[in-house]
Order: sequence, then C-alpha cells, then structure tokens
Amino acid sequence: MKPAEFQDVADVCHMLADPTRASIVAILAKGSKSVGALCDALKIPKPTVSHHLALLRMWGLVDRKRKGREMHYSLNSEKLGVVREFLAKLE
Repeated sequence: MKPAEFQDVADVCHMLADPTRASIVAILAKGSKSVGALCDALKIPKPTVSHHLALLRMWGLVDRKRKGREMHYSLNSEKLGVVREFLAKLE
C-alpha cells in the first residue's frame, strides 16, 4: 500500500471509532437510508444523526442524494475499499 492509502485507513478508523458513526455505517451497508430512517433505527434525534452524517460526508465515507423532499445517504464503497484491502492483508 502507498503512504496515502495508509492515511486513508487511519482516517476511516478514526471516523468509525465513534459508536454512533459506526452504527450509521453498519446500517448504510444494507442500503441507502433517509435521515428519518436512520433516526428511527438508532433512536436518536435528527440533529445528532445529521451531525454525524456531515462528518462522514466530510471524510468521504458517505454520499447523499435527494429523493423528493428527503436526503438519502449511502456508503462510498471506494473509500471503504481501501480499509477492506488493508484488513484482508492482515489475515
């Protein structure tokens, strides 16, 4: 792996060190979800979910797309692919 890829792995691990963000990523691994659906699944308020989604977007881990009046979030599999590759090499 290149040094920049190790930095990507470290950044992703840093973002997933928070249990709420890790939970969001786990939910989104099953498919795109709206903010409301994430709030319902996590049982936490919308401002909290929105804050964590903003951080995940800032680091490139999730993408968003407008569907009607709602924003739907999905995983950025390219960014997570670097982590999968890193973990696979540890086996």
